[in-house]
Amino acid sequence: MTNAPHPFDALMDITARPEVVFVRGAGSYLWDSNRNRYLDFVQGWAVNPLGHSPVIVADALAAQARRLLTPSPAFYNEQSLKLAKLLVDNSCFDQVFFANSGAEANEGAIKLARKYGTKYKNGAHEIITFEGGFHGRTLATMSASGKKAFEPLFEPKVPGFRKARLNDIESVRKLISSSTVAVMLEPIQGEAGVWPATDEFLKELRALTQQRGLLLIVDEIQTGIGRTGKLFGYQHAGIEPDIMTLGKGIGGGVPLAALLATEHASCFDHGDQGGTFNGNPLMCAAGLVVLDQISKPDFLKSVVDAGLLLERELQRLSSRHGLGEIRGRGLLLALDLKMPISAAVVAEAFAAGVLINSPQPDALRFMPALNVTREEISLVIDCLDTVLTKVGAARRVA
Repeated sequence: MTNAPHPFDALMDITARPEVVFVRGAGSYLWDSNRNRYLDFVQGWAVNPLGHSPVIVADALAAQARRLLTPSPAFYNEQSLKLAKLLVDNSCFDQVFFANSGAEANEGAIKLARKYGTKYKNGAHEIITFEGGFHGRTLATMSASGKKAFEPLFEPKVPGFRKARLNDIESVRKLISSSTVAVMLEPIQGEAGVWPATDEFLKELRALTQQRGLLLIVDEIQTGIGRTGKLFGYQHAGIEPDIMTLGKGIGGGVPLAALLATEHASCFDHGDQGGTFNGNPLMCAAGLVVLDQISKPDFLKSVVDAGLLLERELQRLSSRHGLGEIRGRGLLLALDLKMPISAAVVAEAFAAGVLINSPQPDALRFMPALNVTREEISLVIDCLDTVLTKVGAARRVA
């Protein structure tokens, strides 16, 4: 299929896409090749915390590109050292390994945990993960995920992952054996429909893993970098995990991810881990300005305020249309539609120039830029109000 001058059939067909080609972005908006404008509450699946093409990121990339793209990961570079120090100073972790994608960071976390088991726990290698979890699309991270659609794909899976139930500490306890080395989870399960781990559950999980000598790994690919109103999601529960992974928002729109660990858990030997482009100064330059901006207390407070406003407006919308609960935290929220109509709602919203996501057939997910405005939130709510009425999504009750 072609839509001159764009040859769609040159790209591998791995997902359904509308026949629209985006050519420009600024803040909360995207423009296609026909000059149509779209209000974007997906933001590349939460990869643009400062919106599309923020000036500070573009300037940082341009300046760094003129100086040095990459000297090879066999050598230190200034930007990766600075970004690693900034991450350590703002978290409970001691060391950082940079990667290019969330899946790669999670793969690194799995390898690090298994190395820890080899060194310190008599070869223990199993990692307890959770039903509904999503950790990436490599073979190991798909195996670690609890996504039903992955179960029949690319068999045989990588062994060593046992699935517990989110917010059920006893289900975790029952799976622990002499082969267990770690527990790994997302503070909020995004792909499952935005289901949060409660703060109490995270505290119980930290206590249990410490009691049993297990590593606690938090996958903050989506919840990290201010998305929940704190710099990292685990901070809401007041715990200190052993390992954390970051991706999506850390690069402000460019490919950057990170694996962080405490000194206790950092046990790679030379040659165990690497990557040709990992920690290159171009991507780390972007990460530096993003983290510098988002880690400011006033910025994080604005995320909390915007999240509370969006949550209130979604609750009002839900009440009006007889829909379900609002789940999530900060600016990672879901609206329970109580029926499998999300695809139709997303399609109608797209036609009206608003981009939202449906992680499940009965849920809508909202991941706007962290600097989203009150006016932009109002526009999305008004659009959804019209769309829900148009598609007959639910009976009005008020």
